[in-house]
Amino acid sequence: MDFARIGIELIVGFFGLFVVSKFLGKTQITQITAFDFISALVLGELVGNAVYDKDIGLSEVLFAITVWGALIYMIEMVTQKSLRARTFFEGKPTIIIHKGRILRKNLGREKLDLNQLQHLLRAKGVFSITEIEFAILETDGSINVMRKSEYDTPTRKDLHVPFDPAVFPITLIVDGDVLWSNVKAAGFSDEWLKNQLTLQGIKNERDVFFAEWIEGKGLHIQTLAGSVMED
Repeated sequence: MDFARIGIELIVGFFGLFVVSKFLGKTQITQITAFDFISALVLGELVGNAVYDKDIGLSEVLFAITVWGALIYMIEMVTQKSLRARTFFEGKPTIIIHKGRILRKNLGREKLDLNQLQHLLRAKGVFSITEIEFAILETDGSINVMRKSEYDTPTRKDLHVPFDPAVFPITLIVDGDVLWSNVKAAGFSDEWLKNQLTLQGIKNERDVFFAEWIEGKGLHIQTLAGSVMED
């Protein structure tokens, strides 16, 4: 067996698939519809079969990946602009529970049994079907639910409790590496970060495992030694 040829084709196939997946976008990974599953499966098979076929060279592998990737891309473009095409290739959401009643017809149409439905609901933190007003099965196989009013969690606004505006935490250091783009986005400088670390007794950012800035709360730091520090 030609191990060198197989190794080279595997490497080329890997990077070829990687480039195609990046080109097609994140939905190819995060939202696995039936169409996405088939397209990913075929791409893998193209490379897998090519690796063990001595008559297929690198040019054929790249050509197959490119053509299939282009086909998927064109279909993705069409489905973004056409509702009919999107429904044909990706399907459409299905209401499984309507006003607290399980729609057995829709359940059967989606080849979903009660045990599977309960499993999906538990993944959403719902342990009793009686708590659900509406449940929708999405095209990627996940389920979204709307609880009945008496089971819905009250918000701070409902309870008339004062609350602060939501703020987005900004990661500044990961594994000893400073994320300078985040530091600048937060409006800070190199000197400010060094001063903050010095105040916590840290001489080098390489000693920091994780550092996060939250407006109104300050800087949260965990060192490689395991120490946790906060402003």
